[in-house]
Amino acid sequence: MLSKNKIKFIHSLKLKKYRDIQGLFIVEGRKTFEELFEGGLKVVFVAALPLFFDTHQFDSSVETTEISNEELRKISLLVTPADVLALFEIPKPSMNFDELKTQLSLFLDDIQNPGNLGTILRTAEWFGIKNVFCSPATVDIYNPKVVQATMGAIARMNVFYVEEEIFFTEIRNRNLPVFGAFLEGENIYSAILENAGIIVLGNEGSGISAKIEKFVSQRLLIPSYPQNAESVESLNVAVAGAIICSEFRRRN
Repeated sequence: MLSKNKIKFIHSLKLKKYRDIQGLFIVEGRKTFEELFEGGLKVVFVAALPLFFDTHQFDSSVETTEISNEELRKISLLVTPADVLALFEIPKPSMNFDELKTQLSLFLDDIQNPGNLGTILRTAEWFGIKNVFCSPATVDIYNPKVVQATMGAIARMNVFYVEEEIFFTEIRNRNLPVFGAFLEGENIYSAILENAGIIVLGNEGSGISAKIEKFVSQRLLIPSYPQNAESVESLNVAVAGAIICSEFRRRN
């Protein structure tokens, strides 16, 4: 049975402020839990229905408690609660700029929608992109909605929040190309694409910001079909990201 203090503590982790203070984030659902646990992230607390513990064993460093469906509904952030809610430590990956010289990486410029961020991270993992850099204003990857949307991808990726000017100045000093998607750019299907560099995905409403645009060395366009026909103004950023990553991998 969960105490009122424990319930209050879990609820506090809905907010980034308290996630940062405690260094913990919430994970719900058996599949996501197993992806993160098997991926090596450290779990510190597990509250689950009794049947869950029939198939999952933990050492003494993990606080565990069996709860009822009613208790699970009290702490769950989901409309339909799963069979487990756990607290994991927020990982602290190390950054190595030298590694970026030989691989593609993503930079997310003020992405606001948790679903978009989660989908982008899943897409990045699918296409073998291991390092994702985020502007300070990008939604927190440990937001519970983002965690759900990643379907466990965060266990196998390095995600960093960085100051834009400092990061891109370092990238420029290392002569790494920076690719950005714009409504005016070179057709991605005919452009020459490098097999290493930084792909920038812009904000859902305003695209790539001026402070980052000045660092972009190659402007790319995903053309609509047929060209010059009336259509929607732009693609969803997660969809655009998937198309761009796919084309880079197809070429290289």
